[in-house]
Amino acid sequence: MQRLDVQFLSGGSRCDAWLYLPESKHPAPIIVMAHGLGSTRSMGLDNYAQRFSMLGYACLVFDYRHFGGSEGEPRQLLDVNKQLQDWKAAVAFARTRSDVNTNKVILWGTSFSGGHVIATAADDQKISAVISQCPFTDGMASSMAVPPLTSMKVTARALRDKIGSWLGTAPVTIALAGKPGTTAMMSAPDCEDGYLNLVPESEAKRFPNYVAARIALQILTYFPGRKTPNLNCPVLFCVCETDTVAPAKATLRHARRAPQGEIKRYNEGHFDIYTGTAFERTIGDQIDFLQRAVPLS
Repeated sequence: MQRLDVQFLSGGSRCDAWLYLPESKHPAPIIVMAHGLGSTRSMGLDNYAQRFSMLGYACLVFDYRHFGGSEGEPRQLLDVNKQLQDWKAAVAFARTRSDVNTNKVILWGTSFSGGHVIATAADDQKISAVISQCPFTDGMASSMAVPPLTSMKVTARALRDKIGSWLGTAPVTIALAGKPGTTAMMSAPDCEDGYLNLVPESEAKRFPNYVAARIALQILTYFPGRKTPNLNCPVLFCVCETDTVAPAKATLRHARRAPQGEIKRYNEGHFDIYTGTAFERTIGDQIDFLQRAVPLS
């Protein structure tokens, strides 16, 4: 296996990515991957890509515009439409590579990107399979999981940021993860430690635990789970039953409407799935799904 540093353009800006190429006599199916809300590829995605590549699958793991190694100003600007454009650009780039099987493109997303892969595959009928891990599927369900007072504070800051964007002022930011009761995008008891523990130790001191607050307004109206009936490929939904960020009840309701959907449930929280025994159980199920849905031979 080798890992290459590659780039592709999205909306005129450069997106940085890792391309994992397995040792193989034939071009391998390629899994396009990206992280969740405000997260970057360095926050644990290498663990997944390495395991998939060891099996014989290629992987393209990218950072969204405005985040990580990718271009985009202002920094930490999270916009649903831009990120969906980045997904389409990543898939288009994967299909230009002569060293992968461009007829077998798989999407892998987690948390916020778990919703993005549903939306992307629903619009691209050539996608071969989807893995959607602890996915954000329903903006109303996620918003209702936030205590009312916290929700009011978040909305007020989001409105300030949105109005400022019309006036050309610098973004008003909000913490991505914080303690319960603080004004943060994610503030359930397991969120701050769970989220920040994904940050590599080498990046911990300089990691920007914030985002432009206007994204909170988009979350309310983003329902990628409604597109599950439009998926025409095999889909694996990995659902955390005690998820405080993407409530399992709404996710399961949407997942059951996918024509070729498979559901795996885990007695874990939203951030537990990335490490330890929970990771091993989940990656095992994902590998089994891949080998059945998009076999290498």
